[in-house]
This record gives sequence, structure tokens and C-alpha cells, in this order.
Amino acid sequence: MNVLSVDNLEKNLGERILFSNLNFGLSKGDKMALVAGNGTGKSSLFKIIAGQDIPSEGEVVFRNGVRYGFLPQEPDFSAFDTVNDVIRFGHTQIQEVIDAYHQALETSDQNPKMLEQAMARMDELNAWDYERSLTELLHKFEIRDLNQPVETLSGGQKKRLSLAMTLLDEPDVLLLDEPTNHLDIEMIEWLEGYLIKSGQTIFMITHDRYFLENVCDTILEMHQGKLYVHKGNYSFFLQKRAEREEVRRIEIEKAGKKVKTEIDWIRRMPKARGTKSRARIQRFEDTQAIAKSGSKEAELKLGVKMNRIGGKILELKKVYKAYSDLVVLKGFDYTFKKGERIGIVGPNGVGKSTFLNILTGKVLPDSGKVNQGETVIFGHYTQSGLQFKPDMRVIDVLKEYAEVIELADGSKLTASQFLNHFMFPPDMQYNPVSKLSGGEKRRLHLMTVLIKNPNFLILDEPTNDLDLITLNKLEDFLLDFPGCLIVVSHDRYFMDTLVDHLLIFEGDGKIKDYNGSYQEYKDEKELQEKQEKSEEVKSDWKQNKPQDEKKKLSFKEKFEFEQLGGEIEKLESEKKELETAMQNPTDDFDQLRQQSERLTEVMKLIDQKETRWLELSEFES
Repeated sequence: MNVLSVDNLEKNLGERILFSNLNFGLSKGDKMALVAGNGTGKSSLFKIIAGQDIPSEGEVVFRNGVRYGFLPQEPDFSAFDTVNDVIRFGHTQIQEVIDAYHQALETSDQNPKMLEQAMARMDELNAWDYERSLTELLHKFEIRDLNQPVETLSGGQKKRLSLAMTLLDEPDVLLLDEPTNHLDIEMIEWLEGYLIKSGQTIFMITHDRYFLENVCDTILEMHQGKLYVHKGNYSFFLQKRAEREEVRRIEIEKAGKKVKTEIDWIRRMPKARGTKSRARIQRFEDTQAIAKSGSKEAELKLGVKMNRIGGKILELKKVYKAYSDLVVLKGFDYTFKKGERIGIVGPNGVGKSTFLNILTGKVLPDSGKVNQGETVIFGHYTQSGLQFKPDMRVIDVLKEYAEVIELADGSKLTASQFLNHFMFPPDMQYNPVSKLSGGEKRRLHLMTVLIKNPNFLILDEPTNDLDLITLNKLEDFLLDFPGCLIVVSHDRYFMDTLVDHLLIFEGDGKIKDYNGSYQEYKDEKELQEKQEKSEEVKSDWKQNKPQDEKKKLSFKEKFEFEQLGGEIEKLESEKKELETAMQNPTDDFDQLRQQSERLTEVMKLIDQKETRWLELSEFES
């Protein structure tokens, strides 16, 4: 039975139809993501489901007793003065239950039944642990000053506060609109693990492809007004979409050939039209509609001409930078080489954006030297986005930089043609920039960076608000970009695709130089942590074991010790097989769930057997 049903949903904005005839449902425990391009009304759909907007047609129905929590893409806390007010008055259900319990406690002598009911409600919502859970989540999301005025919070702080409050409620259904935006990689990985283990029903919008791959078991694709349900993770969705597009391509190709034959028949057909003729004409019109549906979608083409970069690029010598207690750089040395592709990794607030501004000369170091080559032309894509006058038209923004753009092959495009390549058709080019969506503004911002013909690209969180189509096209361009590239991004898939070298900001001015991808760094770090944990367990066991502990294994223990090695090896092999199978799932959803449950069980068994092996190894000579 569905915990959520969406029936014949439609949303119109004036004459523009965002979506229509949407029908789908979520069952208990589903982890579903909605995949669609920018401008298709994804966020509007989530607001309607969460009761914050009204559909033009249709309805949304939650099963009786089901509680839901909604994380909007842009949280609004304008009704509150401080962070503490948001926590106290903005968190409705659990706080109301706690308040009701305290009131019942005060009048328990006169009305013991009310106290009994209040305690039952506290049990139902697991509200007894509220204060501890609240403290842990606020700390996890770096929300420490509860007296801070809400109006001084950054967009990222508001998103983290909203996420903490949404998770704290532990609702039956989580509606998450871009939950990874403004989170650093460490927080994203924590959230990913939390949602994987959670038994909650989850419906989300996200462009984070590792998130889609690891968390979701169902992908709901909205494409050209139709919904496609894929029971599997992101890899499965890509496979099925490619198969569908290939079938569609063949169908369109056949229809095109058939139309030519039918046109000849229509021209030769006598004016008197019988029933058979009318039926054939209808078939012709249907076939023609299929053939015309094969019009190519707009593509993102970024092959702008790059100025040649010289031998000397950029050199930093003994660079120091600090703001009060925040130390960004402490004697940093680095020489950038031609064609380098570097990823910048580190938690929020350690100074990554400041470092980029030092490279481009926007911020001066406290001491040290930044030597820039004469041929270096920076293209700096910033988090702050595009600054524009409210009434400025899209085409005028681009014309401020160039009327004509020269491409890598020597050909030239007008500003209008270039916009069209960037999926801004002519009817959008004369609209005010203020009417663009967040993703469209970022795409336009990217254009203003690229038309300067940079040979040193610096991209600071370029993936926020971009849909998956745009992200894939951007990656294609950057893979062929011959200049230097620096990327700061919380999108792990984006980083792994593009960079092969990391500068890891560890805080207090410490920067680790790591030669490898982010996934390689993560795997190495996890292995190191596992080894340290094993050593810690081993050390604790040695210290706490009884003094009269026997020095040799019994026959039974020796046999157990010999068997453990093979058992661990078999379990590790099964773990790899399960992980591989889940990366390439079948249509059988029950099988996918069984594989996931077995993988959790296998990992637990490996930990138990490794711990036991360590214990017995102490006595094995």
C-alpha cells in the first residue's frame, strides 16, 4: 500500500504548463529520486506534495497517520528572530508533544489520564531523546550560536539548519529538495550513510550522482511530459534510458522512411475518400507525428577558443594568510604546471574560496609571493554567481563581454547564436535575467566566464543548481579543456571525473598534497582508519585481558583460528560480488533489496570475525 499517492497532478503558471497528468506513488521504505531538467517544475512539485503550493489539477494523498518532513531548496526563516526561535517555535510536532507532556505533568494529580496519553505520544514520536538528538545534529551541521540573528545567516547556514530540523523530526516520509547543496563532502557522506541506514520513505531531488547511486532504489524520470519509473539505482536508470532512446531513435528513423512513401500515396489519392482511405490518412498523420518528434534537443557546446599558455604559469612562495583566528595558508609553496587538473577538498570555513581569490589577485596574502605568468588568463567561476541589474536582458549580459565569439575551430558565433548553443533559445534571450531559474542563471554565469577565452579555469562550486544534462555536458567540455583547471566542489562524481590531483585543506593552514582522485583518497583514508581501529581494539584488549590469561590456544580455539582466515576471505569475496551486482541491478526489486540486506549482514560478520581473529592471534605462536 502506498504511503503517498500523486494522482493526475498538473501545475500551470499562466499559459505555461510546468507539468501535467503526473501519477505515481511511494511505498513504505522506498528511496526514490526525481530526475528532470531545469525548468520542468521539480521544486514546484515538491512544494505541492508538502502542502506549500496548490496544484492546478489533481491531488496528493498521504495515508492516514503518515508524518512527512519537507526540506525546501531555499529555506525561509524570515518569521523568526534568532536560531533559537527557529528551534523553539518553528519545529512544530515534536515540540508540541513535549510541551503537552510538561503541561500534563504539572496537572497530573487532577488528570492522570492526560499524563498517560502525553507519555504514550512521547513514546510514539521517540521524543524523550529530543534534546540529545538536537544537540548532536546541530553540532554535526556546525550550528553553534543559537542566539545568532536569522537575518545574518548565510544561504548555506539556513540550509543546514533546515536539514537538521527536518531530520530531527524523524518523519515517516522525507521530501528533500537538493539536500547536498551547501554541504561539504564530509557532511554529504554522513548524510548519505544516514539515509542508507534509515527505514524512512525518501523522495528527493538531487544532482549528486553518487547520492543517486548509493542511496536510491528507484529513479522517477520526468522527460518531455512523460514519467518513467526505473526500479534500481542511477546506473540502472542510465542503462534503461539509453535503451529507450535507442528504441525511440529506430522508431523515428522507420517512421521517417514510411512518411516519404505515404506522402506519394496522399498526392496520388483520388478526391473521393472512403473509409479505408480515411483510416490510412490517420495512420499517416500518426506516423508523421512520430517522425517529427525526433527533433534534436538543445545541446550545451562549450568549444571556445583558448589563448596559448606559456611556460611560466603560477607560482606561490611561502604564502601566509589569516583572518583573526582563521589561518588559511601557513607558508604555502606550490608551482602550477601546464595542464594540471586539481581538486580542492576540505570542510566549509577553512578558506578554500579565499585561496582561489589569492591565486587570481582579488585578495592579497599577508606575506609571501604570488608570481603569475604573463600569458595566464583566468576564468573564475564564483559561488556568488552573476551580478546583474534586475531589468537587464539575457542577451545584453553576454554582449557586455563580446558581440562575437571565436570558437576553437576558427569559426565565429554571434552572441545570440552562442546563447542558443547554451540552451537559451531566441524566445528566452530577450527576457529579463531576473526571470531565469537558479540553474539558468548559473549557466549564463558560466558563459560570461568562458567567452573571455581563459587558459586557467577556476570553478568554485560550479555544480549547484545545474541539472544532470548540463552537468554531463560541462564535464565533456572540461575533459577536453587543455589549460589548467582548479575545481572546488562537493560533487564527488564531478571531482572524480575531472581531477587527478588534490589539495586537501585540513584547517589551521595545513594543506595536504595528494596525487590521485577523490575516491582513491577516500579509500586510502578508510583503510587507514580501519587499521588504526584494529590496532586500537588490539591494544585495548591487551590492556584489559586478565592477568592469568592462558598463553596457548586450546585445540578447539586453534581449529577456530585456522578456519577464520578462510571464512573472512570468503566473506570479503561475497561482499565484492554483492557490491558489483548492486551496481548493475536487474528489474527484480525484491532481489535488489535482498542483496542490500545481505551486504549489511556480510559487513557485520567480517567485523566480528576480524575482531575474533585478532583475539586468537595473540596466543598463536
